[in-house]
Amino acid sequence: MAGFGRLAAKVLVAMLLLVEAAPAQEAERRIVPTPDADYFGHDYDILRDVDENVCETACLSDNRCKAFTLNRSSGWCFLKEDVGELRQTPGALSGRIVLATIAAPGAVAARERLLPFLPASLIDAARGIEAQTRKLFEVCRLRSVPIITFVNKVDREGRPVFELLDEIADILALDVAPMSWPIGMGGEFEGVLDLETGGVSRPEGDSRNFQGRVDQDVTLSERFAEEVELAQAGYAAFDGEAYRNGDLTPVYFGSALKDFGVAELIDALARHAPPPRPQPAEPAPIAPDADEVTGFVFKVQANMDPNHRDRIAFMRLCSGTFKRGMKLTPTGHGKPIAVHSPILFFAQNREVADEAFPGDIIGIPNHGTLRVGDTLSERADIRFTGLPNFAPEILRRVALKDPTKTKQLRKALDDMAEEGVTQVFYPEIGSNWIVGVVGQLQLEVLISRLEAEYKVAAGLEPAPFDTARWVTGEAADLKAFADVNRGAMAKDRDGNPVFLAKSAWEIGYVADRYPKVRFNATRER
Repeated sequence: MAGFGRLAAKVLVAMLLLVEAAPAQEAERRIVPTPDADYFGHDYDILRDVDENVCETACLSDNRCKAFTLNRSSGWCFLKEDVGELRQTPGALSGRIVLATIAAPGAVAARERLLPFLPASLIDAARGIEAQTRKLFEVCRLRSVPIITFVNKVDREGRPVFELLDEIADILALDVAPMSWPIGMGGEFEGVLDLETGGVSRPEGDSRNFQGRVDQDVTLSERFAEEVELAQAGYAAFDGEAYRNGDLTPVYFGSALKDFGVAELIDALARHAPPPRPQPAEPAPIAPDADEVTGFVFKVQANMDPNHRDRIAFMRLCSGTFKRGMKLTPTGHGKPIAVHSPILFFAQNREVADEAFPGDIIGIPNHGTLRVGDTLSERADIRFTGLPNFAPEILRRVALKDPTKTKQLRKALDDMAEEGVTQVFYPEIGSNWIVGVVGQLQLEVLISRLEAEYKVAAGLEPAPFDTARWVTGEAADLKAFADVNRGAMAKDRDGNPVFLAKSAWEIGYVADRYPKVRFNATRER
């Protein structure tokens, strides 16, 4: 169990994505954009009074250019001859150049000839890339985190696999190295082919689960053989360096519910995930070989065990050797806390961690002492950076059915905002609090947990606003702006001022009227 716990703790990211790389014949310069960020340093030229399209075109057309940063407010485009440290900079747009493989005409023609013979119904991924996935990918790019891709639910019906691969390649601008391939989808599902070993994992029993049967030297039907041949010939081969640089993602197919591809995914993480790297921090980055124990809280989960109403803060250890019982000081309040019962997790299993090393993730039970974004260290003079909050995509008013439960509702909303389930905004005018989420599912989770865990009956009503932005600037400028727009102003759970807008157009309009006020789509925790 200890080995599995340590392995799970060292996982960087494995997103449920579907990604495509075009058949590899030629190299094409592409831009991987990152909003609200700046590639620091390495400027060799400045273009003034330009827009996003001109800035991107200038970088793409100059082989010397490896990255750029566009200051949207001033229209200055900084062309860079190297890719420097990515720093969070609200209002800026950065991009780096990657060499993406593109298909030669012959490969495209071969692919088009095969399309009519592909199965009509493939994986259960009809929605493609959702907003939550895009936000997660932005975080990965902000921290240069390599990505291993897992295509889930291949045993169900859905959109054609190549259609999904094309969509994700266009949005994420990643090359893909297929490591496995589904033999049929949905009702035609016959197993998953390991492209490295040639073995096919087969479904068994009435439930069609994977129970350990792997057939070797399998002769595939003509249709699936052509599919696999096209995938191997057209997509990039796995390259460890490109993967660690964030330019390529190995992709695995499977079904988490029925155990297809799960062991291969975990094995891939153990084999390919890079070792711990220096983490951005103030006053200086923290190297993993530093002696002092440091780490940061990236997730808080309440009520993992409903019988005990526990609260776990997940800390990523960045340096030093952690020992059970040692005292660490969080940046939140500066008082040392003794970590007596650190936990390693693997799925639903837990074990007490007597020690942990850089790259490990440990759970720290607490009662509200630790929050997402807190830095823990043996001293209190270090703060890790680069943990952003994103502006919500959906806003709703919370309607409390029992007015006597106001205190419980506020605690519940604060708890779930701290976990990241929702964000909560308290309007300057009016008593109905507003919750913000990225996807509709989060709203359903919110209502369910309010009733089940906090015994609070509440409903959701449409809010008169469509999106939110954190506002920053000089105190006098912020006060003048807030006085005029009092009906659209709110505070988040940390007391930061937030502007609630009826549309994205309104944000642009108001930003033009108040050039000294910055409207931020992200805010560092």
